[in-house]
Amino acid sequence: MVLVACSGGADSLALAAAALFVSRRMGVRCGFVTIDHGLQDGSGERAADLADWALDRGFAPVQVRTVRVGGGGGPEAAAREARYSALAAAAVELGAAMVLLGHTRDDQAETVLLALARGSGPRGLAGMPERRVRNGVLFVRPLLDVGRAETRAACEAEGLPVWEDPHNVDSAFARSRLRPLVAALGDGVVGNLARTARLVGADSAYLDGLAAEALARALDERGGLAVGEVERMPGPIRTRVLHAWALRLGAPGTDLSHRHVDALDALVVRWHGQGAVALPGGLFVSRAGAALRGVGGAG
Repeated sequence: MVLVACSGGADSLALAAAALFVSRRMGVRCGFVTIDHGLQDGSGERAADLADWALDRGFAPVQVRTVRVGGGGGPEAAAREARYSALAAAAVELGAAMVLLGHTRDDQAETVLLALARGSGPRGLAGMPERRVRNGVLFVRPLLDVGRAETRAACEAEGLPVWEDPHNVDSAFARSRLRPLVAALGDGVVGNLARTARLVGADSAYLDGLAAEALARALDERGGLAVGEVERMPGPIRTRVLHAWALRLGAPGTDLSHRHVDALDALVVRWHGQGAVALPGGLFVSRAGAALRGVGGAG
């Protein structure tokens, strides 16, 4: 079974209709899940109406998942974390092989521009991957080469009940402020930005693979990092190893930034007896002899 995540917007509705069409011909069940973030008046009623539409169309099973959005990392990041956790839980509960997401080429271009504005490194410039395992669940974005105008045209042709999310034009959200600029740049630039994400993503995936091997070599029997081993690594590999190790310690990925990784790097290559580095999640990392060690955290 595949599970389609749908907000009711044009992109995810077009994806849902296409996924149901294809899955029926392949003899695969197609489920449907929508997330009620509880951030707008009437969100529960809209989610219920969307679920009724999905049932009428023949999706099975159909679920509405209600989440509580925290405040970590800003409202957009917090909503995203809550959404992915709920989608992963639904997939595990229902035994879905994958969750389909409706992100388009325009979304990818916006992601790259936001990463540039925030000074992100290659991981940010790589944008959203087509396939990613998160919380043990495979998430797939089949529409990354499809434009937003095409999904809207598909919805109009099929008479699908598109919901226009007011957050998409709310200037309180960074992505909403960016959209007029992306539209002004034109379709050619959107395609170029999406292609940039693919190219950077391929390079970044290769370096991440090397870093995973390097991390395994640098870990000691207590889960610390051997400073001598890390120090010999090229910079792009070393910082990836430190980032991955911080995640391994339990630092939440949404809050872990380049500043934290740079501070960890200083413990390795710019060591002058400085104190412990504080990481998100209540973690502290210090240099103890020939190793970096982490303590604290929720656990």
